[in-house]
Amino acid sequence: MKLRKKNTLIKKQLVLLCGLLVSMNAYAIDGESIYKQTCIACHGEDGKGLLPGMPDLTEKQGRLSKDDAVLVKNMRDGYQSPGSPMAMPAKGGNSKLTDEDLKNVLQYMRKSF
Repeated sequence: MKLRKKNTLIKKQLVLLCGLLVSMNAYAIDGESIYKQTCIACHGEDGKGLLPGMPDLTEKQGRLSKDDAVLVKNMRDGYQSPGSPMAMPAKGGNSKLTDEDLKNVLQYMRKSF
């Protein structure tokens, strides 16, 4: 009988843990959060780029002036900027990001920069 109560308690804890993980995943869909967790290391907090060859996302006719479909494709597949010594890895190196996540990041960048 005691074993059954322990199993029930463990099941309840697993359900709570799964709920927490789902909540955290839902939070990750927020473009700002994703940018700050994934993109900021190279593109900087202000979008001006921290590393040589990184595009300045604040330029009026710069990278963010391109069509959404082109930018999401580049974000998803990775992109080598002409003249840049390094390429942006696919999904900024975070393979768990979905196209919807990338669209949210793009929306955040357009609003912020």
